[in-house]
Amino acid sequence: MEANLLTQVFLPLALFIIMLGMGLTLKPADFKNVILFPRAVGIGLILKLLFIPALTFGLLYLIPLQPELAVGFVLLAACPGGATTNLITHLAKGDVALSITLTAIASVITVFTIPILVDLGMIQFMGEGQMIELPFFKTIIQILLITILPVSIGMLLFKKWPRLAHKAEKPVKILSAVFLVLIIAAVLIKERANLVEFFIKAGPLSLLLNLLGMLSGYYITKAITKNKARSLAVGIEVGIVNGTLGIAIAAGILENSVMTIPAAIYSIIMFPGAMLLVYMGNKKDKSRKEPVVTPVQ
Repeated sequence: MEANLLTQVFLPLALFIIMLGMGLTLKPADFKNVILFPRAVGIGLILKLLFIPALTFGLLYLIPLQPELAVGFVLLAACPGGATTNLITHLAKGDVALSITLTAIASVITVFTIPILVDLGMIQFMGEGQMIELPFFKTIIQILLITILPVSIGMLLFKKWPRLAHKAEKPVKILSAVFLVLIIAAVLIKERANLVEFFIKAGPLSLLLNLLGMLSGYYITKAITKNKARSLAVGIEVGIVNGTLGIAIAAGILENSVMTIPAAIYSIIMFPGAMLLVYMGNKKDKSRKEPVVTPVQ
């Protein structure tokens, strides 16, 4: 697949469909659920928006990578969760309503934080002559167009034509999964000459970020809320990111194929870690009496 066709047509279209599918499951009340889950939402957002980026910068100092890969990891850490977090939370018997709320709120906030963090990453890891210009407001508008716009369209469809939205939800999810596989395959094929080297360099850090994000989200939330269902939702939301968005920004806005590699590798490596929380969520299912969704006392 030609680079221009991938970055200018296929990738934006794929991300549009994926984000549209997320919108088909959202309603305005999901943004208000922060009132029902104040502590869990606060913990999740702090870990997602502050802890994970800070952890990524720290790990990149301990595990040095070439500049483009390092910035790719910073971009990855800055991305919100994706629609898959809600599905995985459901499989883990976590609090799906909380998961949806965290995904929705983080998706809005990260529109503004991604350009800031990526700029910081380029300042830290790329020399002055290597830095890529990333206009702040233009980048925000571009991210809005490829994320918030399709989500808003999906939410509008859900509100105006709920039956149609419900019927479209499953086909759109299947199409989203197909697009995700094709995008990752296209990225890996494009960089196939350096693929083994990139997996050796980026694979361990991808796995480390995934596991540390999930386990810190789970155990910190569990210690504070004493609620297993919410802890699973936060752990999954913190530990899994929207790799497609990371690839779209790296390839379409930054126009750097090497920066897409961390998101592509992470999108493959994250699933075994996700299955760990699914296992943890189902391990004591027979004896667990706790309801999946309960309001804060």
